[in-house]
Formats: sequence, C-alpha cells, structure tokens
Amino acid sequence: MNQYVTGTVIKELREKNNMTQLQLAEKLGVSDKSISKWECFRGYPDISLLESIAKVFKISVTELISGNAIQNANVSANMLRSKFYVCPVCGNVIHSMGEAAIHCHGIQLMPLEAEAPDDHHMISIERIEDEYYVRIDHSMTKEHYISFVAAASSGDMQLVKLYPEGNAEAGFKIRGVKRIFFYCNRDGLFLIDPVKEQ
Repeated sequence: MNQYVTGTVIKELREKNNMTQLQLAEKLGVSDKSISKWECFRGYPDISLLESIAKVFKISVTELISGNAIQNANVSANMLRSKFYVCPVCGNVIHSMGEAAIHCHGIQLMPLEAEAPDDHHMISIERIEDEYYVRIDHSMTKEHYISFVAAASSGDMQLVKLYPEGNAEAGFKIRGVKRIFFYCNRDGLFLIDPVKEQ
C-alpha cells in the first residue's frame, strides 16, 4: 500500500462531522489521547480500525486512505463526461461516469486526460449507413498499440477493446455519438468529435 490514512484527514473528517476527539474515540473504542496522537502526527491508527473509522464518517476505506472524498455530482450520468482509467500493470480499462477512486494491482489509477490526435495518431472516420467505421493509422505491436476505441453520446458508451497484432479499427452505431476516444499504450488518451470530421 503506497498511502495510509493521515492525522490531517482524520481531523478534517472529525471537524466536518462536528465531533470532538472524545466523541470519535468513544465510537472507535479507543482513548481520546489516541485520536490526539493521530492528529498531531505522533502515531497512526491500527489497520484494524480503518473500516470502523470509515464507517463512523460514512465514507469508504478507499476514500479514507486516499484522503479524497468521492463526490458523485454527475447524477445525470452524462456519458460525455466519462473518465477512463488504464492499469499500467495489466492493461485493464475502467470507465466511470463521475468521480471515482479506482485501484488495480494495488495502484491508485488517475483519470486519463484526453488530447487531440497528433501526426502520430491519425484517425479516419467513415460514415456507412447508420455506423461510424473508425480506423487509426498506428502500429499494433506488442510493445506499442491502440488499447481501446470508444464512442460516447450523452446517454450511451460503446467501447471496443483492441489487442496487439490486430487492427486498430472499430465500428460503432451512430445513435448520437458526439465523441470518439482512443488510447495508445505509450502516448495516452485521444479525443475527436466525429461530427466535425465529416
């Protein structure tokens, strides 16, 4: 584990919940001196207490350890605000429609930042009847490849996982698609508006 709950996080959560050190100590079955030590950086809570601490503050253990509250304000579930995460160990692709704390292989993953395609990641989009046919001019070796292509509309996400030594291409039903994402295992996430490309 590369992070652990800090006294600063415990103090912020305690104060946010209008609790005294004594009140928190009683809920956890520890002394108020223990809480004070944690908050003054003279010690850490035992790992066996993490679940209890998270429960008192009504958050997940992941939020407690990361120190970041997960606010899912994206209640409209607009797919155009999607975030993608890719594990550097196994290549697992994870998609979320709002804020999330994502871990894979013990690593906290950060959302990828999409950028416009460059000269080394040229994409062509062809409309054939009710589908977009997407092709990326890119090598597909085991060392350097396009991992996935996704098409997003406000209410739908279509994702195609690609593999080395295959073709960097995919087909998507048009049904309101406004963004096409693709991910290069070396250079990151790219984004294009297929309507502007037509």
